[in-house]
Amino acid sequence: MVQWLRVQEVAQLFTRLGFTAFGGPVAHIAMMHDEVVKKRHWVTEQDFLDILGATNLIPGPNSTEMAVHLGFKRAGWWGLFAGGIGFSAPAIGLMLGCAWAYQRFGSTPQGEWLLYGVKPVAIAIIAQALWKLGKQAIKGKFGIGLAVFNVVLSLLGFHELLLLLISGLVSLGKKLGRQLLKTNQTLGITPAPLLLFLNATPANFSLGWLFLMFLKVGFFLYGSGYVLVAFLRADLVDRLGWLTDQQLLDAIAIGQITPGPLSSTATFIGYLLAGVPGAGMATLGMFLPSFLFVIALNPVLPKLLQSKSFRTFLDGVNVGALSLMTVVTVFLGQSSLVDPLTIGVAIASLLLLIRYQVNSLWLVLGGMAIGLLAPLFPVP
Repeated sequence: MVQWLRVQEVAQLFTRLGFTAFGGPVAHIAMMHDEVVKKRHWVTEQDFLDILGATNLIPGPNSTEMAVHLGFKRAGWWGLFAGGIGFSAPAIGLMLGCAWAYQRFGSTPQGEWLLYGVKPVAIAIIAQALWKLGKQAIKGKFGIGLAVFNVVLSLLGFHELLLLLISGLVSLGKKLGRQLLKTNQTLGITPAPLLLFLNATPANFSLGWLFLMFLKVGFFLYGSGYVLVAFLRADLVDRLGWLTDQQLLDAIAIGQITPGPLSSTATFIGYLLAGVPGAGMATLGMFLPSFLFVIALNPVLPKLLQSKSFRTFLDGVNVGALSLMTVVTVFLGQSSLVDPLTIGVAIASLLLLIRYQVNSLWLVLGGMAIGLLAPLFPVP
């Protein structure tokens, strides 16, 4: 009975947070800390920091994985599912509703002007995330050089997952010395079936392939939820042509006005491609790895946290992820910053985010207002 009461507590708390957690993963985690450490005393400060460190070692949306970990800590296996589902379900439901509205009204004049004002704000939010994460991840001349190296590899067309692997190995090689690089283990780390899967391209669209595309993203989403943009553009826009840059940026922009993890963008895109079944398959593929990683790695994560070599490898992976974000942000910026007004909105939003730390929700609402008012004051 006590266990089920705890499961109910977990479900209620994380569902409420799922409806109110605006502002990105940093804000989400701060809200969780306030609830489970300060107010409810479910875990100690050290436990919370250990769980936070563990989520940084595995792919997937950090805030969702924190909800999964904390739910498990409080109420066992049922708490694990109650926390993860409770936190992500509100965002998924809201994104499904937004996708329905987008398909019906997104091409109307009002819808187009609304997105016209929101998209430059979305670019600014991604750029601000790059700035904050870059200051933490890119350290010294080696970090800068590794980032430039990754940008060049991305522009040369290297597969994004191979780029992350190379970046991690270069970082690890610097730590361990030349001997590691001479062992010629680079290809051995990535098994042949995985390489085949990375390069596999479906001949036609299907729900099965949609699930696999998002499953791949869920398994390799390192660094930040905004790295999602790089993976989705590489697969769904460049390789498969299922989406346009405009649709992808619209999905990310709309994701800024809904609470919860940005990964719920998968629901939006799945709906655009195949209605409710597509939304279900994309969502399942995107979020399933988070649960699987926590379940499978929970017993060994404390040891991984103590491994300096593993941390060094992930430091390199994070630099690679930020490099991918940089390249994709530039490409998407070309399609959203189309005139002096949108450029001005993006610059003003970026300054407000970095200098005054304005909540991104208010900036998105401001962008929506500017977009709706823009037709009334045409620029000559």
